[in-house]
Amino acid sequence: MSTKVAVVKQLRGISLAGKSDSNHWVMMDGRKETGGEDAAPSPKELLLIALGGCTSMDVLPILKKKRVHIDGFEVRLKANTRDEHPQVFTDIHIEYVFFGDNIPKADVERAIELSTTKYCSISAMLQGSVNLSRAYTIAPAADMTAPGRPPEIPAENLNGSSSL
Repeated sequence: MSTKVAVVKQLRGISLAGKSDSNHWVMMDGRKETGGEDAAPSPKELLLIALGGCTSMDVLPILKKKRVHIDGFEVRLKANTRDEHPQVFTDIHIEYVFFGDNIPKADVERAIELSTTKYCSISAMLQGSVNLSRAYTIAPAADMTAPGRPPEIPAENLNGSSSL
């Protein structure tokens, strides 16, 4: 069994900085109306980002090991929360988007399956309390967003995706 440690320090109001064993600081904040400065993601947003990062760090090396070439990759997450407190996530949809030509569908599905069932610890921690759904899209390399430009996150459901 491994033990992880973390510390979270108040900066001002509910603006916080936290770090863990890796010694990298992460900023957290809340909206101005709740005492924050609205200068960083909230802890709940970081959980959503952590889920996307965790599964990405599984899927990408699996595809690399299978010698699958991709030109770009992103994970888009959409979460619903309860209206009443605690306002926990009730549903999270994970959309994997692979950019490239001739990407084998079976390899993509297997990589997502392995992340889902074996490797992603964030997904495993959420599995019992949040409805997690997944889908993927394989898009031509020409559709990839410009380098350095953050992807647009559509408010509505993504079209043209394959459900897992």
